This record gives sequence, C-alpha cells and structure tokens, in this order.
Amino acid sequence: MGGSTFSMSPILMLTASMLAVSMANKDWHFGFNYTSWPFKGGPPQSQNDTPGPRKIVVGGSKNWQLNFNYTDWALKNGPFYLNDTLVFKYDPPTPNTYPHSVYLLPNLQSFIKCDLRNAQKLGNATQGAGEGFEFVLKRPWQPHYFACGEHDGIHCMNGTMKFFVMPIYRWYR
Repeated sequence: MGGSTFSMSPILMLTASMLAVSMANKDWHFGFNYTSWPFKGGPPQSQNDTPGPRKIVVGGSKNWQLNFNYTDWALKNGPFYLNDTLVFKYDPPTPNTYPHSVYLLPNLQSFIKCDLRNAQKLGNATQGAGEGFEFVLKRPWQPHYFACGEHDGIHCMNGTMKFFVMPIYRWYR
C-alpha cells in the first residue's frame, strides 16, 4: 500500500506543475475593478485574454516542423482553454522535405517514451497542407499529449516535435 502512494506522487506532481505553469504570469483579474488603475491603459492584458474559444496555430508562424521546440511554444502560449482549437499546419512531403504527422498519445508514459502503439492518429503526412487541420480541446483538466509520429516517432524522440496542453475552464469577467 505504501508503494502506491509513491508511484502516484510523480503523476500528481506533474499534474500540479502543468497547472502551475499554464497559469503562471497570467492576469486573472478575479473580478477586480481596474477602472482606477494608476498606470495608463490599466493592467497588462494576456494575449489569451479573449472572450471565447480561440483558434491557435501550433508553432505560430513556424507551423508544425522539425527542430522547433513545441514544449517551449506551449508554455509561452498557454493557458489553453476548453473548446480552444489547435490548428496543425505543415508542408506535404516532397523528395526534399521530411513528412510529418500528428498523434494524440494516451498518457504521460507514452509521451515520455514517444510510444505510438496506443496513440490516435489525428493527421497524416498530407492533412497539414494548406489551412491544416483542427483539433478541439474537449477534455478539461486532462493533459492532451501531441507528437509527430513519422519514422516510428523519431521526430518526437529528438524532443522537439511533441508537447502537451491541459485545457482549463475560461473564467469570464
């Protein structure tokens, strides 16, 4: 029985740290009236301070490509909210480019190991072309683990083409 407490501890710590990181340095307002804010323009606004679900291009202007740190991108662009839409855009394969795909991994262990065996393929090598394809974040407070699965996950294993988000509820003012 004592062993189960210790085996759950890393999962609880990871979940708590993901939540803390997703909410770090965000202006939550918490119902305060900032009309008398002493500085011009009031408090700083988060880029994610929008009234409803957003469409977010994964990687921003870099899109979904090799040698870009998506974990860092996710940390800088969070928090992510329930019903936000992630848009995955990437070039279709050519003789001079690497193909990409997108998988939703089932759990933290699969994410860490880039194990695609039980993953759900969201987009194949051609689906990211043009406007890309969309994935709506529908599971609140649950991590969503994404990775490139081409060449048996080698793009994931190099540590760059993978990231996770944990959508939270949006609090309206």
